[in-house]
Amino acid sequence: MASIVLGVSGGIASYKAAELLRLLTESGHSVRVVPTESSLHFVGAATWEALSGQPVQVGVFQNVEEVPHVRIGQSADLVLVAPATANTLAKAAHGLADDLLTNTLLTARCPVMFAPAMHTEMWENAATQANVETLRSRGHVVLEPAVGRLTGVDTGKGRLPAPAEIYAAAVNVLAGREQDLMGRRVVVSAGGTREFLDPVRYLGNRSSGRQGFALAEAAVARGASVTVVAANVSLPRPAGVDVVDVVSTEQLREQMHLAAADADAVVMAAAPADFRPAEFVDAKIKKTADGVAPQIHLVENPDILVELVAARTSKRPVIVGFAAETGDATASVIEHARAKLARKGCDLLVVNDVSAGKVFGQEDSEAVLLGADGSVTQFAHGPKSDLAHQVWDAVVQRLD
Repeated sequence: MASIVLGVSGGIASYKAAELLRLLTESGHSVRVVPTESSLHFVGAATWEALSGQPVQVGVFQNVEEVPHVRIGQSADLVLVAPATANTLAKAAHGLADDLLTNTLLTARCPVMFAPAMHTEMWENAATQANVETLRSRGHVVLEPAVGRLTGVDTGKGRLPAPAEIYAAAVNVLAGREQDLMGRRVVVSAGGTREFLDPVRYLGNRSSGRQGFALAEAAVARGASVTVVAANVSLPRPAGVDVVDVVSTEQLREQMHLAAADADAVVMAAAPADFRPAEFVDAKIKKTADGVAPQIHLVENPDILVELVAARTSKRPVIVGFAAETGDATASVIEHARAKLARKGCDLLVVNDVSAGKVFGQEDSEAVLLGADGSVTQFAHGPKSDLAHQVWDAVVQRLD
């Protein structure tokens, strides 16, 4: 298991770091908490010592004989700062070292990860954004804050991601993946769209969004700036990701075109509805006395993947499609998928055989990756997170 330094800077979100510490220690990691002086106004040193089983200090003049301002950073496998305030981000970006945490950040030779938490105005300030960009350019992982309730009545972007989400991102970083998407902007769609018949009924599909969210988490761990367009996904939001929620295929289409305009890679993992009702009925459709069911006329939805391919003016973005297929009397799963790859025009197509209830909503997956260059890669049955990294491996090859 890993040796982790958990830096805690002074913000109201400091109390959430206790839950993050519990997740890290219960999974077997050795965690040393290094708080800032101001953070102790929110959570005291006794709490961190009791939960971590290790001593806590904030300055560089305690236990000087152990040279903690150098030793702690040198021996760490990961330095994780949660919450990271605007002040801490600024100090880290400019190399300031006036306490034990900032000294540890300077001496660390391991991955460094920040989970920011602050008011929206502070996060959006040009100085903070420049500091974040600087840290990311050096290979550090800076998660995107969540959107939600802040201190008092304020609501907006700047909320600390949930401890479980930060933990999941940290696990990905500890896995030792290269930061080969650093400086890249990627867009992932996830979930399944809904096309409403009336105020209570809709046409939909079984896509849960698990694979899309796994792709987003993997991209964050590899250093990318990630936007997810999520269609009716009820899963916890991945830490460090901008999430745009949509319902219908038309909404998904609009947001994907907006997000893809300046992206390096686009992965269309969502399952848009192929058809929608020709008309929406304002009132709930009632049963009739004669028992005759109403006739519902469908029209075809636009093909978002084909449009995204047509909209690009060069080889950017690299575009990946997903195909949920079943074989039939006319062709096998792979034969259907090859025809779809040719029709869509994307660079890569991830093919899932979804017959007999496979893949949808499951923790694991298996797939075949078809390339426009004729390549074929078989992905063995395993966690969707593993498949996500294998997809990004193929994308990175084409980006380079």
